[in-house]
Amino acid sequence: MAVHRKRFRVEDIVGGEMPILDVTEEATPMHSEIMAELRAIRAQMAKGAVPMSGSAAMAAIDASTAHELSEARTMLDTYRAQIEQCEKLKVELDLIHDAIDRTKREIATLHGKSFDGGEMAKVNGELGAVVGGTEQATQQILEAAESIDQAASAMSKVDSVDQQKRLADDIQERVISIFEACNFQDLTGQRISKVMTTMKFIEQHINAMMDIWGGVDAIKAHVPAPVDQRSDDEKLLNGPKLAGDVGHASQDDIDALFD
Repeated sequence: MAVHRKRFRVEDIVGGEMPILDVTEEATPMHSEIMAELRAIRAQMAKGAVPMSGSAAMAAIDASTAHELSEARTMLDTYRAQIEQCEKLKVELDLIHDAIDRTKREIATLHGKSFDGGEMAKVNGELGAVVGGTEQATQQILEAAESIDQAASAMSKVDSVDQQKRLADDIQERVISIFEACNFQDLTGQRISKVMTTMKFIEQHINAMMDIWGGVDAIKAHVPAPVDQRSDDEKLLNGPKLAGDVGHASQDDIDALFD
């Protein structure tokens, strides 16, 4: 079987089967211009691209890698600093949370054992009983003293021994009544002790809450300046003076006004 081979165009031209293309004089200048432009473009490309040796290329790669590593280390240090700040903030928040939790427990203890209705009513009742007992004892002592004074005056005017004896017995009974009335201080002391126990319990837990938040010195920084809202007359009423109180007029000061 015969194998058909493809004939090339050159073979057809040489064999005379295909006409040879004529290159006219008009096409030659166009071809020259195109080739000149291509050579100019190639020259410009050759000027723009500076070939690098192998060592220079490696140096450039190393410099770029070092720069990227430096930026990565800087970013990593920044992240580490931020993480440390977050850890410190977490520690502070944990301390605040613990302080708030302890304060809530102290307040719950006070509310459950001191500020509930029954306990405060008991404290008010004890103080009311102290006031009532003191008033009753004072009234009893004054009445007995008045009766003694009247009996003593009458005794000086009577001559009968029997009348003098009756008046003396009356005076003795009134003295005993005064002694009985003075026993109110025992009951008053017991009631005041109950109130003081409750107040000390409250003070203890309030001090514990103050210690949680830094103690008395830390609390003082947040205490507002005292403002006296009393009227002019009320400012003169400072009540009974305690031992060591200042700002009260003594008896010597009062006597000096009349000298």
